[in-house]
Amino acid sequence: MGKGKLQKFAEMAQNPLVVECPNAWEGEPFALKGSWHEEFFHSAAPIVLELGCGRGEYTVGLGKAYPEKNFVGVDIKGARMWTGAREALQLDMTNVAFLRTHIEFIDSFFAQDEVAEIWLTFSDPQMKKPTKRLTSTYFLQRYRRFLSDGGIVHLKTDSNFLFTYTEEVLRANSLQPLFSTRDLYGGASTCQWQDVARSIQTHYEEMWLERGIDIKYLCFRLPREGELVEPEVEIPFDEYRSYARTKRSGKSQGR
Repeated sequence: MGKGKLQKFAEMAQNPLVVECPNAWEGEPFALKGSWHEEFFHSAAPIVLELGCGRGEYTVGLGKAYPEKNFVGVDIKGARMWTGAREALQLDMTNVAFLRTHIEFIDSFFAQDEVAEIWLTFSDPQMKKPTKRLTSTYFLQRYRRFLSDGGIVHLKTDSNFLFTYTEEVLRANSLQPLFSTRDLYGGASTCQWQDVARSIQTHYEEMWLERGIDIKYLCFRLPREGELVEPEVEIPFDEYRSYARTKRSGKSQGR
């Protein structure tokens, strides 16, 4: 590991906005579970998660734009997360936190009804691994364990595959999107959800737009009750390679 990464990890360990649990496993007791409002934020404001926050620029951006809410960026890549965590600390932000852990164990860190919304921003589509997709029923069932009943899930993506898959998940489970578009920045904004999704652009999002790739966005309410089923449909794979991702598959489509 290079000196740069070691220095970043050392700074993360001293940053009071960062909670590190990189080796957590499902069911491990976590001190803040059920007490994020009281013990960390010291505020009853709604908690919003960004899962797979990367460098944390979206988490910080949301925190700046919506001071009436609390935001937690979640990722396992500490060296990337360092950027947002450092900025939030320098700005003395009190409504932003970062949790370093594997998203697979996210329900170990929050109690029932503790989270109001979830953002999934440019998640890896995981075209060959359905259970790793952050909008799969595997993850939706986990979100139900801590998301308020009818809490909102936002998906913002460059991937046609992941967007189409998510549409099919909603259709298979009779979940209606609050808003859905395959071209977030096309034309005038038509509702508050589009305004929120447009309000922040990440570095990579700007690069995708420069490449002529439309940004897709949808949001929906996730009820706590009801069986969730995976869609049985074949979806064409993305034809391009996203930044910092290797070629995903030699196949042309998948479920």
